Amino acid sequence: MRRRLVAFSDRIRSSALAIPVAVVAAAMMLIISELAFHGANSQLRQLVDMGKARVQLLNVMQRLTDAESGSRGHVLAGGDEYLVPYQSARQDAQDGLARLEALYQVIGDAQAEGRRQRVAELVNSKLSELEEVLRLHKSGRYEAALEMIRSGIGRDLMNQLRQEIGDLLDEQNARIATGLDGMYHTLLLSRLGVSAMTAISLLVLVMFVRQGRLLDAILLERQASVQAERDRLEQEVLQRTDELTELARHLQTAREDERARLARDLHDELGALLTAAKLDVARMRPKLQQSAPELLPRLTHLTEFLNSGIALKRRIIEDLRPSTLSSLGLCPALEILCTEFAEGSGLVVEVDLQPVRLEPGAELTVFRLVQEALTNITKYAQASRVHVRLKVDDDQAWISVTDDGVGFDPHQIVRSSHGLLGMRYRVESVLGQLRLDTAPGRGTTISAHLPQRGAPASA
Repeated sequence: MRRRLVAFSDRIRSSALAIPVAVVAAAMMLIISELAFHGANSQLRQLVDMGKARVQLLNVMQRLTDAESGSRGHVLAGGDEYLVPYQSARQDAQDGLARLEALYQVIGDAQAEGRRQRVAELVNSKLSELEEVLRLHKSGRYEAALEMIRSGIGRDLMNQLRQEIGDLLDEQNARIATGLDGMYHTLLLSRLGVSAMTAISLLVLVMFVRQGRLLDAILLERQASVQAERDRLEQEVLQRTDELTELARHLQTAREDERARLARDLHDELGALLTAAKLDVARMRPKLQQSAPELLPRLTHLTEFLNSGIALKRRIIEDLRPSTLSSLGLCPALEILCTEFAEGSGLVVEVDLQPVRLEPGAELTVFRLVQEALTNITKYAQASRVHVRLKVDDDQAWISVTDDGVGFDPHQIVRSSHGLLGMRYRVESVLGQLRLDTAPGRGTTISAHLPQRGAPASA
């Protein structure tokens, strides 16, 4: 049974007509409720008016009886004190007739209106009869007044009046009973409507709760799927980053190894060739002085070219693989580099170097960092002073190159600026950290922390 209910609920929820049907049902229930309210309100007002009319009929009858008692007392006893109740009761009876007329106009019952008119005629006739008795008595015709009382005209009018009022009250009681039945049916209809709306609301609430739970389950499943995919992507990014870092380290090492090989080849082979050529020129000089002295200037010119070639070979070798670094150490190599840079650029270079313990690869990284920084200063900085520092900071080697140039915005570095990116990868390949501190008009400082030999690398 439960499975059937669940299947039925699923069919309703998945149906395209579910929402329109629910809207139409709610609208019909609302219309029925409004119609029932207006019908009950109209019937209730009519019943209230009927109740008022009933009270007015009884009041008219009571006041007419009081008027008759006042009139009879005055005639029989002869005291004027009976006239005051008579006048008051007479006026109240007439006012009651006016109110009855207004009420029956609102009630709108033609049959009851006819009986009301007969009641009004009888009341007016009775009041006329009482007035006539008082007139006769006032004019001194006591016997005539008593005779009129004994004639039974007033009694007959009162009996007819009681009969008409009784019949009118019976009709009103029947209409009140009918109205109460209508009210009961209206209230029953409203009750059924409220019950139906409550049942529909409970059904909708249950469906909404089930739908909410289903959506929560789907959301949790999707969140778990997204989290799993995110974890997988993060793991893949970390793996790719490690692979790229290892590849950058390998390429950097391969590049330096290739530079070292080219430097050795240039030093060994090209150096041997240029040295042999220079020795051959030296051997030719004595012979040319005797046999062809006019060729000596050319020979001297050739010797100068060979010397320039040897010097160029030496500079290329130093650029490819600084021999001072492997033969003298990091600090002397940096001093020579800074001295040559100051002589070539004309800038003031301050050097503050302290001995540090670094691996050979890290020493080459420091040397290349300073070399690249000085090259960038020449190209872009427009500086007049440069300060190169090397010292030990918290058991790490700290190298910095500072200039007083124009600086730049580090957040607007173009993609073609591979120098800084190459520095960062080179430093990170030896487990170091690179930092750039610059701003427009404030100069630039490039610094790096590298682990010393035998010291743990920073996290």
